[in-house]
Amino acid sequence: MKVLLHVCCGVCAGSVVERLLSEGHQVTGYFFNPNIHPAIEYEKRLQVAQAVAESIGFPLSAGEYKPESWLKATVGLEKETEGGRRCEVCYRLRLEAAFQFMQEHSFDVFTTTLTVSPHKPAVVVNRVGKEIGGDKFLARDFKKQDGFKRANEIAKKLGLYRQHYCGCVYSLNQPGHED
Repeated sequence: MKVLLHVCCGVCAGSVVERLLSEGHQVTGYFFNPNIHPAIEYEKRLQVAQAVAESIGFPLSAGEYKPESWLKATVGLEKETEGGRRCEVCYRLRLEAAFQFMQEHSFDVFTTTLTVSPHKPAVVVNRVGKEIGGDKFLARDFKKQDGFKRANEIAKKLGLYRQHYCGCVYSLNQPGHED
């Protein structure tokens, strides 16, 4: 199958792409993350995603960086804790963009690297993906079978920059949320 993979960051992409390729899928990455703050952090994460794509050998496209769209979508949710309602809005915004890109470029299905993180509940991410794309969303929990461990092994091997917060301005100062 031709799979469009929403890429939240390069570190997470490594093991997910590796797994999808081992299953015989054609994978194209799509980096769309208007939640990332500040812009310099966005650039670092995009560069890491590009480095992983080059190293593993899969194409990667990047959506337009419009943080104001994310800020508008999360108005009123600023005080939510990490993992709360704001996160679900964030998943939805990014997966809607991936679904649209999938449709515009004739992929069979789409999925996301978000579920490889131990801080992202696969059940919520997969529910949101299914609500958006129905059977065009490939629901997975990529942290299973040591997916997160493998992502970190690949990152270490490649000497990748590893972020220490989910990306949004509100999580920037919340300790203990390394992805």
